[in-house]
Amino acid sequence: MNSATQSTTLTHAANQPVPVSTKILWTGRILSTLGVLSMLLDSFSHLAKPAPVAEAFVRLGYPLSLSFGIGILGLVCAAIYALPRTSILGAILLTGYLGGATAANLRVNDPLFETLFPIIFGVVVWSGIFLRNNLLRRLIPMQR
Repeated sequence: MNSATQSTTLTHAANQPVPVSTKILWTGRILSTLGVLSMLLDSFSHLAKPAPVAEAFVRLGYPLSLSFGIGILGLVCAAIYALPRTSILGAILLTGYLGGATAANLRVNDPLFETLFPIIFGVVVWSGIFLRNNLLRRLIPMQR
C-alpha cells in the first residue's frame, strides 16, 4: 500500500463516528449542564458581590473592583461552552479561567479542597463535553 492510499484509509477511518450509548450521552449532557449552571451561579455572585465574595477577594488579595470583570468573563466562557458549535472552545476558555482560580488559591495557601475544587470542576467540564462530543472522542481515543 503506497503512502497516498494509506493516508486516505487513515483519514477515512478517522471520520467514522465513535459509537456511544444513550446513557453515556445523557451523562455528558448532565455534566455539561451542571458545569454551565455552576458557572452561571459563580458569575452572578461576582456581579452581585455579596459579602462572601467580598471576603474572598480580600483573602485572595484582589481588589473588589475586579469582581465585575471576572463575572462577565465567567458568563462569556459559560455561554461559549453551552453552545454546541463552540463548546470545545468554551471548555478551553474555562480551563484557563479555572487555572487562574487554582493559582489564586495556591498563592494564599488555601485549604486543599478549595485549591483543588477548580481542578475538579475542570474535570467535570471536560468529562461532560468528552462524553457528548463525537469529534472530541475521535481526537482523544480511549483504549479498552
